[in-house]
Amino acid sequence: MGEFMLEGVKLAPLKIITGDQGNVMHAMKCTDLEFSGFGEVYFSTVKKGSVKAWKCHKKMTLNLVVPCGRIKFVLWDNRKDSSTYSRFYEIVLSPDNYQRLTIPPLVWMGFQGMDEGLNILMNLANIPHDPDEAERLEINNDKINYKWDDL
Repeated sequence: MGEFMLEGVKLAPLKIITGDQGNVMHAMKCTDLEFSGFGEVYFSTVKKGSVKAWKCHKKMTLNLVVPCGRIKFVLWDNRKDSSTYSRFYEIVLSPDNYQRLTIPPLVWMGFQGMDEGLNILMNLANIPHDPDEAERLEINNDKINYKWDDL
């Protein structure tokens, strides 16, 4: 699991500019190849060991950045026409592994808090939130066979 990228999923290294008064942490520019429009930006927090899963967007492209804490992302490809059909991809993002994870529509996603304290992600989505646009499954279900870490 996780040694290769799923079809259409992208990982882009980001810059952290350090300074005596604090840091500037880049997330996305409209000139980045992964930029597919602006719908909204939101933040989500997750406590250590807690899992928020599973969700699959039908139209939304996610651009996820973790500026604080450590978050493990697990992606599952259920697109029958994909070269990576039925495979998983795992990655832990944090300020120490500061990258942007771009997830196209129709890829299942979940995430887990890995650090004590604040674990926060930012999502720059290409369309505004629409509750009817995403499909959800419980963590334990008959469709996605994945065992989350016990922290």
